[in-house]
Amino acid sequence: MSQTPDNPTPENDPASATQNGSNDAPRDVVDRRLGADRRQKSREEAGYAGPERRAADRRTGLERRRGAGIRREEERRSAEEGEMTAEQFEFIQAIETYKKVNKKLFPTWTEVLEVINQLGYQKVEPRTIELDGVPEAPIKKAA
Repeated sequence: MSQTPDNPTPENDPASATQNGSNDAPRDVVDRRLGADRRQKSREEAGYAGPERRAADRRTGLERRRGAGIRREEERRSAEEGEMTAEQFEFIQAIETYKKVNKKLFPTWTEVLEVINQLGYQKVEPRTIELDGVPEAPIKKAA
């Protein structure tokens, strides 16, 4: 019996060749085990008629790229862009430093108050909110 292309056999049938584990299959048949051909095609070969996006530099002067290790922390970036006051930024950095030094992800409220006191804050005025059943802490004289 002669073999013809109309009568596929494992030798000339791409589907059965990949099922049998043969590496002689044509490359136009996608075989995920062999990996897809990911080479870049030209615009004409790919049939793409849209604008060429790879050629232009899409960056503006405002978004300067930074390398690894040079990126600003989110808190610093927010402060530099005017989203935070200097007082807020100082407080956040003090809490972050406390967490790193003491190896704590979540400081207690007592620890937060300790950090606030270390920043130099003291109670110098009576509170402006009403807290039922909570005695007011002593007010210190401003120096």
